[in-house]
Amino acid sequence: MKVFLNTVFWGFVLWLVGYVLGIVFFAIVPKEQIGYFVMPLGMVFTLWVLWKKIEREELMCYFGLGVIWTIMAVVLDYLFNVKLFNLADYYKPDVYLYYVLTFVLPVAFGWYRFKVKKA
Repeated sequence: MKVFLNTVFWGFVLWLVGYVLGIVFFAIVPKEQIGYFVMPLGMVFTLWVLWKKIEREELMCYFGLGVIWTIMAVVLDYLFNVKLFNLADYYKPDVYLYYVLTFVLPVAFGWYRFKVKKA
């Protein structure tokens, strides 16, 4: 249960940081480019979370982590971007890339931690 709560907590924190950054960048950059400004910062923060705050006992746990974080991102984006702000045109290439990275980063990090680092 502790691992699941850790997964959900950090998934929510990562989503919230990106959400707040999106609101901040809304006032600074063109709307079509917000995702491209948020993404590098989000990736660095995600890697920091994976390095410092997430420890799993096996590689498959990182796969589950990626699945849960991606589901959370899709659902929270839908509720708080599409529905709340009525953004019918929210889903663009940067958002799809964000979803792919939300899944791939934990899996790649887990692979690195268990396969590359242990070798």
